[in-house]
Amino acid sequence: MSPKLSLAMLLTLLVLAIAAPANASTNPPAAFDQLKTLVGEWEGTNSAGAVKATYTLASGGTVLMERLKSANEPEMITMYSADGDHIVVTHYCSAGNQPQMTSATLLGKPQKFSFSLLRVTGLKSEAEGHMVGLVLSIVDKDHLTQEWKYQANGKVSADLFQLKRKLEPPASVVAPSS
Repeated sequence: MSPKLSLAMLLTLLVLAIAAPANASTNPPAAFDQLKTLVGEWEGTNSAGAVKATYTLASGGTVLMERLKSANEPEMITMYSADGDHIVVTHYCSAGNQPQMTSATLLGKPQKFSFSLLRVTGLKSEAEGHMVGLVLSIVDKDHLTQEWKYQANGKVSADLFQLKRKLEPPASVVAPSS
């Protein structure tokens, strides 16, 4: 093999190696497509009582935004986005901090997503309460559970949210007048 041909092959392989991660990041994993099925309104309960959640797509469909409102609590926002073969979550807590969590490597379209803490911004002290984990389970197309793990003063507790899709009211048909 000539040195020119070897150099050309090496350069081609280098370009492909650099381009591969860029292409992977533009194609979100099937797991993120599975999360997109949550778009809509949801109602349910947690330990505090009634809960309402709304899921919408943002940023050209690259982010799933969750608006979560528990009884007698301020609304919280959680953003889900694909990062290679992981899903990254940023939770904008009503306590004023922002836990960032990630899933393990996800293959296919899982029904269960487990997120663990990467870091927290906005904490005033190490003892301040903040979310440290989330397990989101898509039971079926109309049922969803979330188990949020919360840490305060070194102690971890969990709160289970059980949600059901709010069904659209049936469309009414108006007969044409004669």
